[in-house]
Amino acid sequence: MLKITNAEFITSAADKAQFIKSDKPIIAVCGKSNVGKSSFINMLANRKKLAKVSKEPGRTRLVNYFDFGQFVLADLPGYGFARVSKAEKLKWARLLDDFFSEKENIAHVFALADIRHNPTEDDKQMVEYLYYHIVPFTVIATKADKLSRAQADKSVTNIAAVYKCGKDNVIATSAETRQGLEKTLERIETILLSGEEDA
Repeated sequence: MLKITNAEFITSAADKAQFIKSDKPIIAVCGKSNVGKSSFINMLANRKKLAKVSKEPGRTRLVNYFDFGQFVLADLPGYGFARVSKAEKLKWARLLDDFFSEKENIAHVFALADIRHNPTEDDKQMVEYLYYHIVPFTVIATKADKLSRAQADKSVTNIAAVYKCGKDNVIATSAETRQGLEKTLERIETILLSGEEDA
């Protein structure tokens, strides 16, 4: 099993010129504002404050890079937050566009969705975007501790149906209880191994 022992923040990028190139595989994390991206990253890193958790949605306006040892994790700006200007939304959209235009540098994407709700239009758009650009992804259904096991299972089935992907491509997680951590680490291990085969 993959062990992550010493994850570190590398840098933030405000535009394409600042994106980093790495010899290590880059795994991106995307999701709407307040879906629990920072908590998910901290759970993976086994650290409480590697990624800053904000009570105020829409705080991540940059691409934040973290060194996770065997791979680099790129935390993308949260999308779909209502209380920002149109210009700010366009800026975020352009940043995401630029990021995915260099898809040969991206090994995989973890697309986060709140397990308690149906995927939003923004969520669906993001996943369609990944399909369109042929970027491999896994859906991380966050906040699973807020539902019973039966409800969570039903929600995973629903998310898989909405995204037109297999149910095994949706991992229910909880940063509170660390549910889904093992499955996520197994998925990362598979991603890293397939990258070595492609090299």
